[in-house]
Amino acid sequence: MDTPAARIPTLDDVARVAGVSRATVSRALRDTRRVAPELKELVGRAVAETGYVPNRAARTLAGGRTGSVVVAVTGASASDFGDDGHDMFGDPFFSRVIGGLIRTLRVLERQPLLMVVDRPADRDEVLNLVRHGAADGALLVSTQADDPLPASFAAARLPAVSFARPAGGAPLSFVDVANHDGGRFAAEHLATRDRRRVAVITGPPGVLSGEDRVRGFVDAMARRGQPFPPTAIGDYTLESGERAMAELLAADPSIDGVFAGNDLMALGAMHAIQATGRRVPDDVAVVGFDDSAIATIARPMLTTVRQPIEEMAAEMARALVARLDEPGAAPASVVLEPVLVVRASA
Repeated sequence: MDTPAARIPTLDDVARVAGVSRATVSRALRDTRRVAPELKELVGRAVAETGYVPNRAARTLAGGRTGSVVVAVTGASASDFGDDGHDMFGDPFFSRVIGGLIRTLRVLERQPLLMVVDRPADRDEVLNLVRHGAADGALLVSTQADDPLPASFAAARLPAVSFARPAGGAPLSFVDVANHDGGRFAAEHLATRDRRRVAVITGPPGVLSGEDRVRGFVDAMARRGQPFPPTAIGDYTLESGERAMAELLAADPSIDGVFAGNDLMALGAMHAIQATGRRVPDDVAVVGFDDSAIATIARPMLTTVRQPIEEMAAEMARALVARLDEPGAAPASVVLEPVLVVRASA
């Protein structure tokens, strides 16, 4: 008489032995930071007792999933950066976000499908990939204030997570940094350096993260008796920072400090300052935002507010997988803390 083959343990078996829900087991096995250590230990003992072995192929077949995730990048086409061949992999922001997403998706055993979205047809393709089951969900990365993709995913009730709070109040899960606090840190630092006439270079109007940084900066300066700092608008490129700083100095030569909404614009501002014969930081102190690689190659090295981009990207990937495990869950947010990194420019 043949002996029946032993049944392969399932995630449900682990949940039963641990006395928790299936979704909780899934989160604990992904080692997300939202799961308490004692709960991870409990699930670990249940895994050992049942002999459960995670298997992505089995999970995919059981759940009707592909194991693939769209990484949709808006605002990073070569045309958006000019004709000099500058693309998203040459931009410190996009390269860090994409690198962080891909590394975490690999750990989570998900395959990224990278798509650059710069036309309406591209947006339709991203939506259809998820709507028709060719991909399980989407990770949305954009620097465009009017990007309609987050609202489209929210309206269609399709699983997606956005890098930064979506514009227009779209009810979609997102991961962000406390931008208002970062702007405040920049203002407080310039104030401690006894700067009396500070200016700000903003990003494009309507980009919520950039607006929050500027609001935090302006609010903090108002508390220090400087309520209306001179302002110029950039578009997060080096060239726009250089142009904006030149305009600011031409209009008000007494400026002795400036906060730029990202490191690229801060570097451009330093170029414009030095082109007038002024010195950084002796004559004009400069603070950026991001703490990208640019900050350490700038001369002098750039004081900046660190945005934990790689950690934010990892949280995005984990949030999407959690959303796939609990399709009915309400949109959630993760907001990380910025850190002021003091170097030689201010």
